[in-house]
Amino acid sequence: MTRNQYQIKISLKNSEPKIWRRIIVNSDILLIDLHYIIQTTMGWDNYHGFQYKKNKEIYGIPSRDDWYTVHDIRKTKLGSLLQKEKQKLEYEYDFGDSWKHEIILEKILEYDQNEQIPRCIAGKMNCPPEDCGGIWGYDDLVRIMEGPQNKAYREMIDWIGEFDPEHFNMEEINIKLKNKF
Repeated sequence: MTRNQYQIKISLKNSEPKIWRRIIVNSDILLIDLHYIIQTTMGWDNYHGFQYKKNKEIYGIPSRDDWYTVHDIRKTKLGSLLQKEKQKLEYEYDFGDSWKHEIILEKILEYDQNEQIPRCIAGKMNCPPEDCGGIWGYDDLVRIMEGPQNKAYREMIDWIGEFDPEHFNMEEINIKLKNKF
């Protein structure tokens, strides 16, 4: 397999306005490493379980307790699942809150060893805080945080502190990626 770089877009499903990141990764990256990159670029804290899905196949860390076949993400490369532009993969984080993400291969790029890889090149909106109840809980949180007149506002401030749903800092994300990878 030729080594390329992939421009992929990761979008949090059912978010409105859409929460997304556009990143560049190597095509031969293992799915376990892509998980850590997603965690960093989206702003998650890696507290929960996760898996990928492609054509009804599950990719994760296999366990003796699995009721179905789970392909090992420590041995599966992104390029083995996405080979053509516009192909998609689903990433689910936190099975309780069920944060489902669509990963789409937007562009296949020539390998460039002079670029920081991985890197974030675009995005919108802040990532929801951990354990806020999935997309519906997040929508409630955003509504509550709109003003101190809301009864639950003080509770939310005590729990998560100040929260700006529109915050996105690509430079900060790329510094974290550079320090971790």
